[in-house]
Amino acid sequence: MPTLVIHAPHSEVQQNQKQSFNQTVATGRGDGYAISRGLFNQLSPGDAVVVICKVHKKQAIGQIKELIPTVKTGTGMQRYDVIMVNLQAVAYTHGSTRLNRNGVAVI
Repeated sequence: MPTLVIHAPHSEVQQNQKQSFNQTVATGRGDGYAISRGLFNQLSPGDAVVVICKVHKKQAIGQIKELIPTVKTGTGMQRYDVIMVNLQAVAYTHGSTRLNRNGVAVI
């Protein structure tokens, strides 16, 4: 079963008024993640999701409830709001996980 890893970067909170790691985990919603069609096609509701903040070395795990399409990027890639359930804070273990330039990975 694939696992979606998304980064809630601290720098985006201050620069672009994005949600912090804590807000993302508290609301169970990650807004506007650009996910390629190839990665999207690997994912289904119920698959595992990991939310990380590399700056503060925080991590939470849960399950994908839904991926809601929103707008497209300037290059045409679809953005999704990642709706998550059963998120729990856990020890930070994904420091070496390679994310793409959009802060996303499927492992």
